Amino acid sequence: MKVVNLKQAILQAWKERWSDYQWAVNIKKNFPKGATWEYLNLAEALMEQAMIGPSPNPLILSYLKYAISSQMVSYSSVLIAISKFDDFSRDLCVKSLLEIMDMFCHRLICHGKAEECIGLCRALLGVVVWLLQGCAWYCERLRELGPTSSTEACLSECRERLHKLISSTKNRALVHIARLEDQGSWSNVEQAMLKVSEGLGYVSNPTLRTKMEESLSLVKGIPLMLSVQCDVPSYTSFPSIHAFIMLEGTMNLTGETQPMVEQLMMIKRMQRIPTSFFVLEIWKACFTGLIESPEGTEELKWTAFTFLKIPQVLLRLKKYPQSDKGQVKQSFFVRVYHVRNLQTSILNRVNIFPQDFTEDVNVAFQYLLKLTPLLDKADQRCNCDCLGMLLQECNKLGLLSESNTEILTSKRKFAPKLKTAENANIQPNPGLILRAEPTVTNILKTVDADHSKSPEGLLGVLGHMLSGKSLDLLLAAAAATGKLKSFARKFIKLNEFPKHISGEGSKSASVRALLFDISFLMLCHVVQTYGSEVVLSDPSPSGETPFFETWLQTCMPEEGKILNPDHPCFRPEPGKVESLVTLLNNSSEMKLVQVKWHEICLSTPAAILEVLNAWENGVLSVEAVQKITDNIKGKVCSMAICAVAWLVAHVRMLGRDEREKPQTMIRQLVTPLYGENTLQFYSERVIIMSSIMEHMCADVFQQTGAALRCPVEGQEPIPYRNLLPAKEPIQAALTKQFQMVLRKGWVDSRALHLFQSLLNMGGVFWFTNNLVKELLKETRQEWANRVVELLYSIFCLDSQQITLTLLGTIVPNLLTDSAHWHNLVDPPGKALAKLSVWCALSSYSSHHKGSVSAHQRRRQREDIEDYNSLFPLDDTQPSKLMRLLSSNEDEPVTLSSPGDRSMSSSLSASQLHTVNMRDPLNRVLANLFLLISSILGSKMAGPHTQFVHSFMEECVECLEQGSRGSILQFMPFTMVPELVKLPALAKPKVVLAVTDLTLPLGRRVAAKAVAAL
Repeated sequence: MKVVNLKQAILQAWKERWSDYQWAVNIKKNFPKGATWEYLNLAEALMEQAMIGPSPNPLILSYLKYAISSQMVSYSSVLIAISKFDDFSRDLCVKSLLEIMDMFCHRLICHGKAEECIGLCRALLGVVVWLLQGCAWYCERLRELGPTSSTEACLSECRERLHKLISSTKNRALVHIARLEDQGSWSNVEQAMLKVSEGLGYVSNPTLRTKMEESLSLVKGIPLMLSVQCDVPSYTSFPSIHAFIMLEGTMNLTGETQPMVEQLMMIKRMQRIPTSFFVLEIWKACFTGLIESPEGTEELKWTAFTFLKIPQVLLRLKKYPQSDKGQVKQSFFVRVYHVRNLQTSILNRVNIFPQDFTEDVNVAFQYLLKLTPLLDKADQRCNCDCLGMLLQECNKLGLLSESNTEILTSKRKFAPKLKTAENANIQPNPGLILRAEPTVTNILKTVDADHSKSPEGLLGVLGHMLSGKSLDLLLAAAAATGKLKSFARKFIKLNEFPKHISGEGSKSASVRALLFDISFLMLCHVVQTYGSEVVLSDPSPSGETPFFETWLQTCMPEEGKILNPDHPCFRPEPGKVESLVTLLNNSSEMKLVQVKWHEICLSTPAAILEVLNAWENGVLSVEAVQKITDNIKGKVCSMAICAVAWLVAHVRMLGRDEREKPQTMIRQLVTPLYGENTLQFYSERVIIMSSIMEHMCADVFQQTGAALRCPVEGQEPIPYRNLLPAKEPIQAALTKQFQMVLRKGWVDSRALHLFQSLLNMGGVFWFTNNLVKELLKETRQEWANRVVELLYSIFCLDSQQITLTLLGTIVPNLLTDSAHWHNLVDPPGKALAKLSVWCALSSYSSHHKGSVSAHQRRRQREDIEDYNSLFPLDDTQPSKLMRLLSSNEDEPVTLSSPGDRSMSSSLSASQLHTVNMRDPLNRVLANLFLLISSILGSKMAGPHTQFVHSFMEECVECLEQGSRGSILQFMPFTMVPELVKLPALAKPKVVLAVTDLTLPLGRRVAAKAVAAL
């Protein structure tokens, strides 16, 4: 049917003065059945005929209004027709068009196809441009003709309609979709806004001008509408930050700074923590760690973490890209701030996204000053003014201004008296650590130099490093500043240096032996203190592995590492073994000239086996064995370490009754030998040797309750070892420890090590499943939320594996088995949903960025599930795009277990982005969202449905706005219509947040969902 015939019908109705009802009846009679008025441009035809003269034709306008009311024409076609009118000089016509908009713009809705909804978005954007152009035209008229009441009235009416239209969140969402659908269209809006802004100066009415500016700001805010965050929490304690810092300080000092920063920012975003409280919680955890850390190496590690690493972390946080620049900042008032038993009323305006990070650091220190007991205890433990030293470090890095540093320092007036007769001569660890940091750089340069001609100078440097606690200080400083890997590489290179022997005298032979021995001891100490991954390097192109790395991987006992005493690495050439046994048995002392120490170390285990066999068969006496062990440890301590390493592996394979003689040999080797003929620095070397051996032997001696040597008064046991109760089931130990942590409200270092031991012993599924059961026991909202924060932090022990287990096995089992649904009632069900989302977000973020922490890599991997068989891929099934826009409601929806679902059953943004679905975490997330989709579409409601609602609500609340590649990309597009049926999620912003608007399909799905609200 041609448009001209439609115009003739309209003119005929006007000539014969048909009423609107008559017109509608006749026009339907005269046009074929099933005629599409959109295709015939009915709205545009009526508009064109109504607006021919200087004033609108009231009769034809009544036809248009009737067509709108009876839904003969769509809202989008009417808006398009309005936006085509460009003669703003005809005030009456413009006024009539604005009145027509009043009929429906407050209730724009579309239940049609996705293309129709996208059409509505485009039409709405077009009418926004039209209203802005109208405002600009009237502003220009004010400039030309001066202020007149009629022009200001027209401008006011245009502005009022624009404000009403855009003040609706739904309408702004539709315009936002149109903006992304056609990137060039937004430039029309910007140009029109620019013209209006230029013309505002000619609006003499201040009230009208202010209202115009408000309306313009609303339009300008459309691209940023997803960036306004939810309200910040009103509480001021955040156990998850505290526990995460405790975990990093206790177990991951050597970890890279950036992954730690990313994880902290993830927690900050998920919990919407104000920056000042965020920094405060970091400092509180650091001071707690300093106070409770065991004396010795652990105390130095915490000191380095607090005074060297955390300031660098804050510096990175300061430079971290903020997603809120230029956006509206929200604020809240902190009424009363509770600090243990102290209540301090602090009225302070705090921005969740501050413009000046340094001011938030300043506010955090002001809060910290209120924690007088905490600061006093830390000062007494460290024997110095800890806060003052931290303030100076932050000032050096630009985290605090000079004036704020002085003010904060002056406020700490009641510091305890630190100097007493006992500790007056003890240098504080923080000062030593801060001085050790530049020393590390100097030592690295010194070791790097060429010492082949005169290695004696280097030996002096190494000897100085061994004195007192210098080595632990330097290693802690290197670990906290990311230089420990480089430090270890230098000493591996130094350990290789003595391999090259040329004609040497006794003096150079002694120097060569000492260089090998000291570097070997240092590397063993580094491995036991910070983990073997610090020492191990990537395979070299030449394929040659340094001696120490080979020995470390095959011969050195470590916690959780079982060695085979019959391994070929312990069986070198028989001739070398025989000559070594003869040398040890007959000589009064070891010779040093022309000795290849790496070969001696590899031959020592076999020699020890020969000696042990001879002793057990009565060939050697106890005195002869003592003489041999004295020879082994008398000059080069590394020989004794290699001997004990093999003996530990050997003892593990023996029964209780067979362990006596090997353990006696270990005790003989551990006991220092003080004689006149020992090499230089022997007393320093033997202290480190004994420490290394104690760590090696701790497990095998503990198995039978035997003691390595008589306890020495004042000597502390190895920290964090053998924490599990001897006769208590691990299930009871886990429950007991978690309840203690829950009552306390935060996780300490000892608890973290105990949880680590339980995780290693019980496995990931056992550990995760039992802690989830603890969460599901909580029936009080406040306690359930506390459990979530604590569990999230504990799960950081191995977040990747635990997340796979939680989301891939435990949660699907709870959702698909009706016998477990009663466990998912609120509040524990909602708490579990929150925990699941937090784990999914942080694991996906760290996995996506490749930032897995060192302490997680250190854990042995276990095959908890074969995810490829658990979640099968159906790569042969082609995608069916028509299924995306509407689900088949006739198809029965049944709950399915993970193994029943195919990945291609519903397309998601991740598949259009070609995300690797063979990755276990991606597969688990995709399957979980498919399961959630089936539950949302199911006609059976229950606690599991409420869990799904809570899960999706938490996803939306925690979503990193403006980012792509979040976990919601795995959500099938067919879920969106189901989500908007839920009252809590039936919001335009939620729809925009959960759909990927960078994809055309995502925009269509979003448009359809928003238009139907």
